[in-house]
Amino acid sequence: MWFLIFVCVSTVCGVPIKNPPQNNVAAPTEFQDQIVQEGDILMPEDRNAVETLWLAGIVPYEISSELANREWEIQTALKMISDVTCIRFRKHTNEPNYIVFKNGRGCASYVGCRGGDQPIFFSPHCAVGNLGHEIIHALGLHHEHTRKDREDFISVQKQNIVPGRENNFNVREGKTLNLPYDVNSIMHYGQFFFSKNGLPTLVSKRSGEEMGQRKHLSPLDIKRLNKLYHCDK
Repeated sequence: MWFLIFVCVSTVCGVPIKNPPQNNVAAPTEFQDQIVQEGDILMPEDRNAVETLWLAGIVPYEISSELANREWEIQTALKMISDVTCIRFRKHTNEPNYIVFKNGRGCASYVGCRGGDQPIFFSPHCAVGNLGHEIIHALGLHHEHTRKDREDFISVQKQNIVPGRENNFNVREGKTLNLPYDVNSIMHYGQFFFSKNGLPTLVSKRSGEEMGQRKHLSPLDIKRLNKLYHCDK
């Protein structure tokens, strides 16, 4: 799982799968009006924009009026993270940098603090666990399946991937905080994500492992966030 190393300050900051999602994992959805990679990671128009962590692990937020009836779900997703880390979410007042929960065609987020009013999209098709996944993107973590060491733990079935979506499975540059690879991470792709034929696009090399769940933070997810935000200091 990848992470970002700067501090956020005031001056900066999918094609659906064909078989049913497993473990209440909503399939990544492409956004027509946004630049998207890996199905749910929003890309800024300025590709050189600074990516940062949230100052002191405090994340101001707003909930758009269109999601007022889903505030309980949003609060539950925030609590998934704040209950097990030192990261705190506060209703936005006058802070220059904050997240805004908005309705959308799917679930999607930028990675890290981008500055200003930063959207996290939460569609009617996304469950609480999917939203937790997107919030963790906003905190600074990338997808687990794109780590450099992933070939020791999973194999990518390229022949089953929807044409044009192969890049979603590329290995990315990044650091791992010296923590092990985690197939059970809430940040890992599900076994059938972006399948063109109902067959797996990812296969674990260890039998019986749950892959790509969106029900809870795994123990390693918790360790990663706490290490990233220096919660033990």
